[in-house]
Amino acid sequence: MNKKYISLISAVALLGAPAMASAADAVKIGFVTTLTTGAGAIGKDMREAVDLAVEHLGGKMAGRDIDVIYEDDGFKPEIGKQKTDKLVKKDNVDFIAGYIWSHVLMASYKSAVDNDTFMISSNAGPSPLAGKLCHEDLFSTSWQNDQTTMAMGEVLNQRGIKKLYIMAPNYAAGKNMVSGVERTFKGEVVGKDMTKFPAQLDFSAELAKVRAAEPDALFVFYPGKHGAQFITQYAQAELAKTVPLYTVFTIDSISLPRIGELAEGSLMTMFWSPDLDTPANKKFVTDFKAKYGHYPSHYAAQSYDSIMLINSAVEKVNGDLSDRDAVRSALKAAEFQSVRGELKFGNNNIPIQNFYLRQVVKDENGDYTTKIVSTVYENHQDPYAQECSMK
Repeated sequence: MNKKYISLISAVALLGAPAMASAADAVKIGFVTTLTTGAGAIGKDMREAVDLAVEHLGGKMAGRDIDVIYEDDGFKPEIGKQKTDKLVKKDNVDFIAGYIWSHVLMASYKSAVDNDTFMISSNAGPSPLAGKLCHEDLFSTSWQNDQTTMAMGEVLNQRGIKKLYIMAPNYAAGKNMVSGVERTFKGEVVGKDMTKFPAQLDFSAELAKVRAAEPDALFVFYPGKHGAQFITQYAQAELAKTVPLYTVFTIDSISLPRIGELAEGSLMTMFWSPDLDTPANKKFVTDFKAKYGHYPSHYAAQSYDSIMLINSAVEKVNGDLSDRDAVRSALKAAEFQSVRGELKFGNNNIPIQNFYLRQVVKDENGDYTTKIVSTVYENHQDPYAQECSMK
């Protein structure tokens, strides 16, 4: 058989073969976060964690290169949706992840799932997407918003708090956080302020109302720069002498270098902590600190897990992403070592996981961090899973 004939047969065979990504084609991952504005520090922490995850994977998933395309949502839902549309329709990403803010995710998720793109929320957990709007192609490596504050409500009960004042920003996540603590707290809510978001950064009027209400404790949720601002004003008002503070997503490793002294000893609930004793978490925290010179935040931990979840699916299907059912099943199986230990998804693709009480402390080097005080919930499932049609 001559060489021309062999070449012709090969060409015909290639034309007749089904389209399939080769090992030379990169696995394309879109990552939407906030990289500018006052919230840009959170997005930077998430991006650093993603870069570390890619480094830990040697830049490959099932022999294919990893191509991460970062997009900045500018802290605005309309921009988040535009960037999601761009990643899905122009860049043709295989997966899309990220999303700090619930209102940005709510504006963006249909752009992904309606166009057959797997979506992993690395932070936001709005209740509709855990319940009636759940989708088989939408996963989370964080939590549903209510869960962390449901755990805090239990802590408040354990500590004998009878009268509680609540403050939170008036947007999707803020509303979920408040509903979570109210769901489990058994005492009386003597005051509640839902402040403007993201415009309001002065909380002096609300803190005066707290003082006048004389509650047993104050619960707040203020993420990003709003949290640092709130803690500073709370300290200036000297309320700590009379009104103990309990928080979620208000104090983290991003803000602790600036507000550590003001926050030392304060308590919060979370599914993760830098001192969580799992092999994956030890490696993640050690290597993150060595690479970037500071502790990772929970935003970083969740972002790291997002990449590792995607990798577990790509590896399980041997790099062939053409069978969407197989990829979806592989994502659901979550066969990888999460920073939290085992990662198990509920019927709505939200993790079923432990939640801990954490306290701000100094480490052996004098740096501020958090440590686990106790386990509040074991294998906790969010309350909206029962509204999800997936079984």
